[in-house]
Amino acid sequence: MKSVNFASMVTVTKIFSFDVAHALDNYPGKCRHIHGHTYSLHVTVGGTLLDVPGDPYDGMIIDFTDLKQWVNTQVVSIFDHALVIRKNGLFDTPEIFNGTDHRVIISTYQPTCENMLLDMAERLRMSCPKGIVIRRLRLYETPTSYAEWIP
Repeated sequence: MKSVNFASMVTVTKIFSFDVAHALDNYPGKCRHIHGHTYSLHVTVGGTLLDVPGDPYDGMIIDFTDLKQWVNTQVVSIFDHALVIRKNGLFDTPEIFNGTDHRVIISTYQPTCENMLLDMAERLRMSCPKGIVIRRLRLYETPTSYAEWIP
């Protein structure tokens, strides 16, 4: 019988929580108004499990501290307490924000949970630490509703 490399099946996940406001252009319901959610981003990564006795990272794919710093830098620090609105949409009035410290992301996409997840996935994909592979991203817009990206 062939032996199975169980280490190749290991992934790690860290969960991030942040608040974002958005508005959906032309949406027929309440979500056309500016409103916010507390989003929960679940980042699952894989890689080679370090097997070097005596190394401080022995037995790890990635240190959770490094995973946290990477995602906070590429996603949370950008989206947390920001307003995401669509370029040339109903709320795209940048003159309102001139000279203020408001956090506004004017996107090229309709700021749905799905599209924001794709934006976040691209930011993470482009800055992925060496030896790490993104296995899955889940962005919860509410405790019971999420979009998922599996590369």
